[in-house]
Amino acid sequence: MRFTVSSTALSSKLNALSRVINSKNSLPILADFLFDVQDNMLYLTASDSENVMKTQLELSESDGNGRFAIGNHDLLEAVKGFSEQPITFDVDQVSNIAKISYQNGLFSLPVENADEYPQAQGISDGANEIVISNALLAENINRSLFATAQDELRPVMNGIYFDLTPECLAIVASDGHKLVRNKVLSIQSEQPAAFILPKKPASLLKALLGKDGGDVTIRFDERNAQISYGDGEIICRLIEGRYPNYNSVIPQNNPNQLTVDRQTLLAALRRVQPFANDSSNLIRFHVEGGTLQLDAEDYDFSKTATERMSCSYNGQPMSIGFKGSSFIEILSNFDCQDVILQLADPSRAGLVLPSEQPENQDVLMLMMPMLIND
Repeated sequence: MRFTVSSTALSSKLNALSRVINSKNSLPILADFLFDVQDNMLYLTASDSENVMKTQLELSESDGNGRFAIGNHDLLEAVKGFSEQPITFDVDQVSNIAKISYQNGLFSLPVENADEYPQAQGISDGANEIVISNALLAENINRSLFATAQDELRPVMNGIYFDLTPECLAIVASDGHKLVRNKVLSIQSEQPAAFILPKKPASLLKALLGKDGGDVTIRFDERNAQISYGDGEIICRLIEGRYPNYNSVIPQNNPNQLTVDRQTLLAALRRVQPFANDSSNLIRFHVEGGTLQLDAEDYDFSKTATERMSCSYNGQPMSIGFKGSSFIEILSNFDCQDVILQLADPSRAGLVLPSEQPENQDVLMLMMPMLIND
């Protein structure tokens, strides 16, 4: 079997696929890319057994159909340095050798029998389906991924929760200390359905999406999801279990409202945070009138820092403690000019919202407070 393909197109596709391959694999063949040539198209697959990525590209020419597997590392290293040029694969499946020729040279690599490559799990016929724009899904994954947990005891917290209801599609992530809830108001379903997307396929999608228009189709059942975008797809095993009732932890009546420039607050937190205690990372927010004051202290090393900024505040004077690093993450994952902090008292969760909601969305983030010693 012989076929010719663009070097830069192949390199780009293989680089994207390589993100799914683990450094150590349960099956040796999972360190390979699967090549499948059919009718002048090349279908490429990579897998770690729980996540399967597929993509395709058109061939310049081919003289037949066939399948083989080839090691990812050597092939990636070989093709990544090429300038744009045609490269030709000449695959002998009797001797299991692929000769790859290009403008100034030739190299050969061993190939393996494609029949040994594990098949992806199918999605059941009664699967649920969500159709969402590429850019919107990318935006919501980017905004949520940082809030997922790394918790062996509660694996359901280690992914992003997609909750499809008659009112909206809610995309939620939480580690128990902070929470992100995105409502996509333009997507609804009379039949409620939900799934938990693990962190790895979410990270893969974060890297792949948002580069072009079009829609993403997500089909899912109780165990697996198939996410189709552009010329590729990811099939992944879902996290099984019941996600906590996230709505029950979101306060509905925080009466004290603070509005402040996001970049000003973010820069101030970054300056003050190094002076906080290393173990607690506590920063005290004191708001009164039109002034927000940030205080950090680490008496073990005789370090303190204070910074003030102007704000708009409607409420009672208050001091409340938050974990500095988590608050910096929250502010970094907004892209609005001003943020609104809604507070009740120093012992109850604070809400952070954008001053202007994105079109057809309702975004909020929640931070649990930390105990401060007056």
